[in-house]
Amino acid sequence: MVAITLPDGSVRQFDKPVSGAELAADIGPGLAKAALAVRVSGAMRDLSLPIDQDTEVAIVTSKEEDALELLRHDAAHVMAEAVKELYPETQVTIGPAIENGFYYDFARSEPFTPEDLEKIEKRMHEIVDRDETITREEWDRSEAVKYFKDIGEAYKAEIIEDLPADEIISIYRQGEFLDLCIGPHLPSTGKLGHAFKLMKLAGAYWRGNSDNEMLQRIYGTAWATEKDLKKYLTMLEEAEKRDHRRLGREMDLFHIQDVATGSVFWHPKGWTLYRSLQAYIRRRLEAEDYVEVNTPQLVDRALWEDSGHWEKFREHMFTAESEERILALKPMNCPCHVQIFKLGIKSYRDLPIRMAEFGSCHRNEPSGALHGLMRVRAFTQDDAHIFCLEDQITAETKSFCDLLLSVYKDLGFEDVMVKFSDRPEVRAGSDEVWDKAEAALKDATTAAGLEVTLNPGEGAFYGPKLEFVLRDTIGRDWQCGTLQVDFVLPERLDASFVGEDGEKYRPVMLHRAILGSFERFIGILIEQYAGRFPLWLAPLQAIVTTITNDADDYARTVHQALIEAGIRAEIDLRNEKINYKVREHSLAKVPVILVVGEREANDGTVAMRRLGGKSQEILALKEAVDTLTAETKPPA
Repeated sequence: MVAITLPDGSVRQFDKPVSGAELAADIGPGLAKAALAVRVSGAMRDLSLPIDQDTEVAIVTSKEEDALELLRHDAAHVMAEAVKELYPETQVTIGPAIENGFYYDFARSEPFTPEDLEKIEKRMHEIVDRDETITREEWDRSEAVKYFKDIGEAYKAEIIEDLPADEIISIYRQGEFLDLCIGPHLPSTGKLGHAFKLMKLAGAYWRGNSDNEMLQRIYGTAWATEKDLKKYLTMLEEAEKRDHRRLGREMDLFHIQDVATGSVFWHPKGWTLYRSLQAYIRRRLEAEDYVEVNTPQLVDRALWEDSGHWEKFREHMFTAESEERILALKPMNCPCHVQIFKLGIKSYRDLPIRMAEFGSCHRNEPSGALHGLMRVRAFTQDDAHIFCLEDQITAETKSFCDLLLSVYKDLGFEDVMVKFSDRPEVRAGSDEVWDKAEAALKDATTAAGLEVTLNPGEGAFYGPKLEFVLRDTIGRDWQCGTLQVDFVLPERLDASFVGEDGEKYRPVMLHRAILGSFERFIGILIEQYAGRFPLWLAPLQAIVTTITNDADDYARTVHQALIEAGIRAEIDLRNEKINYKVREHSLAKVPVILVVGEREANDGTVAMRRLGGKSQEILALKEAVDTLTAETKPPA
């Protein structure tokens, strides 16, 4: 007898092993039709595989969140089948599911073209309509190697030869197409549906090694429903319009070039935006009793060895030699903050010490991973470290979380998800220390009233952390803020304070950031607002422009009044038509355009146009200045 426990707690008895498909049919015809796979004791499996022991089982349908990965994996296989049918000389290599889609790498002497992608996608739809049964087979290793070599699939044969000796060789068959895969898969190609689209071509080295041959990678996206696919494609279109690199050029904010790969050249408007954001963060930190410090860029290798960063991050660190010493450009600020804490004797009465730095850091990111402001080599963190007692962890965590959520709200982000990342495989410190750190952070999270999702194994090498993920206006997620509880670095770097009993103790170190890096967060802000920043944050808040040159003197008066009121304003006296000037400044995302002509000069008024508005408002000059002064005031 086999006893199957279903998600609702009910138990079904079978007198012999039963497949997932049979179980679904036993529950009901509707579920049998919708079933894609089966989850046995939490693990996803093919519907056709037998369940031969008592266990917990759930039928997976397209409504399940983790069904997407299954659909995307099958989409990759269907794409590979389509390619082999259309271009038989092509070799298939590796094709996994990825976030939002899938890809497959192909070896082919002739480059694929956009027209080829259209043909491949059309053939994929035909394969779905064929509803080919997908079956799993276990093969002898040598037979599998021979088979793939005989049909000219040298890459597949190499993969099999490199598998561990005890690895089961599972082959999936759909129609005439056979592929090496661990599974699971859908029961047939028809279950994939038509909610997929091929997106782009790219190059990729075989097995990610630049010493190997270059392959052709085809990316696609796949979703549970065509409605979801359309929503995703619409989001991509909107994201393209909001691309911070394009808007950065159009708004004259910044540029990046090869003479300083991965570093940002901030233009005057972009630097104004940067400084406005930094000034806002600084005011918020000062109000929370942080002290601001600044630490060196070049630090002796010995400190990084003591902290553990040399072993963990050496490949990402830029180094220099001077007088037979090896120095490293700091990739993070924490060891340097410990050096400041260690100077002089600290008492338990001094704690907590909240030490902040707008720390300039450098990391040697691979050139292929660099992406505008989102991934750079030189960046500035809104970094801080809180040195505190163990019994202060909860209060400091709650205070920080309140601050972080308030800052995000001011910047236009109210949809925030929190992940709890626990101990990674490679870490510093004993299990006992990690038990204590994780328990402390969990207690603090509960006290702060935060709902968290577990992010297993993703903690820092010295402690568990909270990751704060923002959802932007078009539904994308961005991991920005962090809070980490660290018992390890104070021990490794010999930081101590004098307790009430006169003995020395180690402080707890809370690593925390709100924005993460200024560069990346500004990139996110540009895309969040599509360049139309809140007035207080806009690098250029208003521009004064004239209808005729007869109003030039009055325009200068208006401009001067704005400047004296602290409003970031420019003046445009060019001899161009007013519609041309208004259109140009609107494309540059200037929030407010003040238009003046002879009438306005005579009446002491301005015609105020708002970005995106279709009308204008006639205001007295003082009223306009007072209105803008109030609107440009940063959040408290």
